[in-house]
Amino acid sequence: MVGYVLKRILMVLTGYLVAVLVGLIAIVVLYVVLSSLPGAPGYFDLMQFTPIAVLVVPPLGMFVYFLTIILTGLQALIFALIAEFFSLRSFWLHMLFGAIAAVAGFMLLWSGALDSSERWPDTAIIAAAGLVAGLIYWLIAGRDAGFRRPLIDR
Repeated sequence: MVGYVLKRILMVLTGYLVAVLVGLIAIVVLYVVLSSLPGAPGYFDLMQFTPIAVLVVPPLGMFVYFLTIILTGLQALIFALIAEFFSLRSFWLHMLFGAIAAVAGFMLLWSGALDSSERWPDTAIIAAAGLVAGLIYWLIAGRDAGFRRPLIDR
């Protein structure tokens, strides 16, 4: 039983770390795609150069990655514990958890983001990236969620 719980903890941690990385990549991809649309805010063009800055200055990329972990870690831990305790294995629920955790982390960074209509597109992009991150988390750790060992071992 202890070995199974340790395996689940490792899967949750691995799933979270990979999901954060994929979520950050999704943010960049969304900004690149949306910057090509007519009427896109001017700073969307600037956001598409972020990967170049991260490649040229790797400590910047590590800073963004760890900042994201700090901003979303508590929410993700709460959602992971809920999913594990209740054995919630639905992909759409993990995607919803990812979007909520991402937007909550964004709110910690920009507390008035929902009050300013200029930040709504950013909030939607963060939520969409959270959906992607939640799906990645589900693929790694969420499909077998639950601290209780399954009756039929696969």
